[in-house]
Amino acid sequence: MLSRVAENLYWMTRYMERAEDTARLINAVTLMVLDIPGEVRFRWDTLLKVAGLDHIFAGHYQQADEASVMKFLIRDENNPSSIMTCIRHARENTRTFREVLPRECWEWINELYLYGRKHLLHDFDRRHRYDALQAVIRQRQSIVGSLAGTMSRDAAYQFLRMGRNLERADMTTRILDVSYAVLLPDGGPASEQYGDLVWMNILKALSGYQMFRRYVSVHATSTRVIDFMLTDVAFPRTVMHCLNEITDVLNQLPHPGAPMTAVNDVRRLVERVDTATLTTQGLNDLLDETQAGLACIDAALQRQYFRTAALDVAA
Repeated sequence: MLSRVAENLYWMTRYMERAEDTARLINAVTLMVLDIPGEVRFRWDTLLKVAGLDHIFAGHYQQADEASVMKFLIRDENNPSSIMTCIRHARENTRTFREVLPRECWEWINELYLYGRKHLLHDFDRRHRYDALQAVIRQRQSIVGSLAGTMSRDAAYQFLRMGRNLERADMTTRILDVSYAVLLPDGGPASEQYGDLVWMNILKALSGYQMFRRYVSVHATSTRVIDFMLTDVAFPRTVMHCLNEITDVLNQLPHPGAPMTAVNDVRRLVERVDTATLTTQGLNDLLDETQAGLACIDAALQRQYFRTAALDVAA
């Protein structure tokens, strides 16, 4: 397979996963803002830091209020990670190598793009925003399921898996980090109750609430949710499950050396976490370190498998 095609496949599925998970991130926030009482505040500027987009936002907006942040994350073309920008990039990548994918894939992604242009390019209240983003998530899930059911497990499919799971692991850590943006009242049973509500909504945003209740606990405490979303190997949106998927892909590709080393570094970081003693600041630092490790995996993949494409662009 040409490295340029492999890279386009990898980024197509990363863009699609990023669009879906940004929708999940926004919906996690929407659920929390709707549920938390007046004495609990949500810091919209911290949400931008969680997404790693605060510097770009500051260059185009004066104030980080809800309306501005939502516009920036959903449809602003100045944001390279906005939902509409990601869907557009995924659509363009798909168009350039349509012969590699099932014929219907272009139609599915184009339908998602057209839906976004119709429903995401205007202002709406929280309820309509939640419903529109849920539709984006459902359509994206349909694309993943259709590819899984109609595509041969060749190198092209493996690069799709690689991009999806690397982006998913990164975005899962960012959605977990949303808890950092909620300012709870100090101390007392009310603080603990509101905190559990935050973690329950994070699980719901990751479609993990039912599985968490089934296999872990009916009470969504911070330590239990963090441990589940970092280390559980069975649920497909956890960091450890994504790392296992990436490892499986690398075992099916030639010369996995440097990328595999980077994956193992992140795995060791996650495995040694003691969630019972993790503070709020400690969680923030851990998630930042995990995101940096995932970026190292991406850099290793670029050098190992996509360097020919990079050299062509440079030339």
